[in-house]
Amino acid sequence: MRVLKAILISGALALGSFTAAVSYAAEINVGANIGNVPWEFQDASGKIVGFEIDLMTEVGKRLGMDVKFTNIPFAGLFAAVQSGQIDAAVSSITITKKRLESVSFAQPYYDSDQSLTVKSESGITGLAGMAGKTVGVDTGSTGDIWTTAHQAETKIATINKYEGLQPAMLDLQAGRIDGYISDIPALLYYSKDKPQFKVVERIKTTEQYSVMFAKDAPLAAKVNDVITALKKDGTLAKIHETWFGTKPDEGLATSTVLDMPKL
Repeated sequence: MRVLKAILISGALALGSFTAAVSYAAEINVGANIGNVPWEFQDASGKIVGFEIDLMTEVGKRLGMDVKFTNIPFAGLFAAVQSGQIDAAVSSITITKKRLESVSFAQPYYDSDQSLTVKSESGITGLAGMAGKTVGVDTGSTGDIWTTAHQAETKIATINKYEGLQPAMLDLQAGRIDGYISDIPALLYYSKDKPQFKVVERIKTTEQYSVMFAKDAPLAAKVNDVITALKKDGTLAKIHETWFGTKPDEGLATSTVLDMPKL
């Protein structure tokens, strides 16, 4: 009897461990820099919303997995995904050859460029007007990389680094910086109902955004397959229309099935 009881207890413990493992595996922990409008941010009620929130929520639904979003500053997303702290990361993350050396990406789902945003009353009409001035960028972003590489050429005096759009725009409003260089879709969305700000120049960088994973993580291919399905059935186009007011142009990453990027 004692032996049978021990076997039953052992079996229950094993089943409990298996259930816990299944429960854990059924969740995707997605890191995101909350405050990155319109990709992931809090609305007036405090709910986390955005293009990439909708995208990853739909990905989780189709994989039969719950999605948990963890707020992490942009620069910290890379170490977090590599260390396994999170399973995936979004935040309008640009695919680059350098990044592909240490992480993996699903196929791109958005084409973008950088932009310069200023106060409308500043009189600045483009990068030529930033000589001797202070510009804000997001730490570790493509805007940060581009601005640093072109600082001598643009004659920008000082580069201030921020963790997201909101603090940068507050400093722009207060006059602590003269311009802000970041993703053009985010700034067009943010400034559309704020006449005090103006996007004055598109900076061509031919960026493509995607979901980031640890190097060669099996989840990357699964998510890639779902993104393919979302493009084919028009779901991704609907998400685009929700956040940008228009359907994506033909031939761009939001509407075209693409390969997973490789070195």
